[in-house]
Amino acid sequence: MSPYKWLYGYIKKHMSALIITCIITLIYVGMTFVQPLALGNLVEAVTQRGDLSNLWLYSAILIGAIIIKTSLWYLRQHIYEVVSQDVILNIRKNVFKKLQSNEVEYFEHNRTGDIMAALSLDTEYIRTFIASTIPVALTQIMLIVVGIAIILSVSPLLALTLLIVTPFIGFFSVKYVSSVTPVHTKMRNASAKLNTVAEENISGNRIVKAYVREDYEKEKFEKANKNYYTSVRTFVKIWADLYPNLQFFIDCENVVFVLVSGIFLITGNMSFGSFATINGILWCITSPLGSLGTLLNQVKQFVTGSAKLLSIENHSPKIGNTHKILKKGTGINGKIEFKNVQFDHGRNRAIRGISFSVEPGMTVAITGPTGSGKTSVVNLIARFHEAQQGTVYIDDINIKNIDIETLRKSISYAMQDIFLFSDTIKNNIAYGVPDATDADIVRVAKIANAHDFIMAMPDGYNTIVGERGVGLSGGQRQRISLARALLKNPSILILDDTTSAIDMETEHMIQDMLKKTFTNRTTFIIAHRISSIKNADLILVMKDGRIIEWGTHVELIAQNGYYKAACDDQYGDFNNTFGGEING
Repeated sequence: MSPYKWLYGYIKKHMSALIITCIITLIYVGMTFVQPLALGNLVEAVTQRGDLSNLWLYSAILIGAIIIKTSLWYLRQHIYEVVSQDVILNIRKNVFKKLQSNEVEYFEHNRTGDIMAALSLDTEYIRTFIASTIPVALTQIMLIVVGIAIILSVSPLLALTLLIVTPFIGFFSVKYVSSVTPVHTKMRNASAKLNTVAEENISGNRIVKAYVREDYEKEKFEKANKNYYTSVRTFVKIWADLYPNLQFFIDCENVVFVLVSGIFLITGNMSFGSFATINGILWCITSPLGSLGTLLNQVKQFVTGSAKLLSIENHSPKIGNTHKILKKGTGINGKIEFKNVQFDHGRNRAIRGISFSVEPGMTVAITGPTGSGKTSVVNLIARFHEAQQGTVYIDDINIKNIDIETLRKSISYAMQDIFLFSDTIKNNIAYGVPDATDADIVRVAKIANAHDFIMAMPDGYNTIVGERGVGLSGGQRQRISLARALLKNPSILILDDTTSAIDMETEHMIQDMLKKTFTNRTTFIIAHRISSIKNADLILVMKDGRIIEWGTHVELIAQNGYYKAACDDQYGDFNNTFGGEING
């Protein structure tokens, strides 16, 4: 779809208003030609008849034309601004809505700064195109067409003579457009990269300071800044090289006019009144030609900006609803089965043909070295990603045939990468259940052992946390994230390394509370700490995308494999001291 056809889809509901602006523009253009026509008649009256009796009449006509032009300009611009703001409102709404439907993989492959640039910089290009480029271009086209028509009616030969320069103006205009097109794309990408670098630096400021990488960050920002600067300089150079040539031939039209009209005056083929009229009308033609470069620049900005917005709107999510056997609103019991599932994450094979089954209400633990595919398994359950081979079943139904909203509403996920919004603790906990009561929020906070530290804060549950939870410790963020997951009261609970930043005593308290209050739900626990998983009904040990061991804690200890070695590494003689509690 072309950017113009795409934009028309947003503008067409405003067509009545735009038709009115066309009528206004036509009247505006007519008022613009009042001045040269009135001046020509005045000069004709003075030079031919020596008549100054209509001087005040012509002055009044000119003043009236100026007042009408000013009023029409204000009215037209107001309409275009209203239309442009409404269009941008709907574009942003639709683009953001589409972003919400995109799969996780989309955000993994597209930079945050690039998406942010689409919602801000690119939409501003479109607003400018509607509010400025279209009305100005419409006005200038009318000025040129009407101006040429008047000159033809006054002096056809002079009009044809002026057209000698037109091909040169067209040549440099086309050359300018072809030259700036790739440059605008580079400028836009460089701007997005600059935004990404700045956004990452601000979000990760603690890491930057912890590793004393301020100088590195300065260099990285300077590189992105210089890259943007270079792209802008390239654009400016193209403008500087071509615009003087364009302006040169526009000015040549004035020279041709003076030369040819002077000859006509001498030979008596043109009156002084006609000369004054055409001179004024010529300005109405050359002035739009002089701003042609600016208009073309705005058009290319619109095309470049709309390309990214179009790519977002036209993106087809790889994960969507197909044959919905389990429809929206239907409950999920929590039986899960993987059959020979393989998943490739980019160029890496994260899961290599794994199979296992889980009955409703079971607690399943997944452990193994970093990068073994633990998180990839639970991501497939929530359909954050799609398996390339094999099938994931929930309640004996292919997961692809379950309504995504129904599926994800039945799953609570305390993620490894904890994200808290810049909002109150209360609203962060209630994010998945916005109508939750204060009593419910306090209840899950107590289960997650978060209530006491929350109440110790200045505003309790109404305390505002910083961006991504800045101002809270890692353990506090994990407990708020856990409370948020528990509040949904899901059929399937996924805890991805949820207690890694919590001391063992607190972890045992949380586990005891979960056993007492959250029963009859399928729970997945991903953890390296043996104490977090030893009581699970089934423990899966993964390595290099495969399940290398499975069973209960006691069964795995007896196998004397990876799990037993991990247990010994973590506890060693500690087990003997506590009567072999960890080793069964």
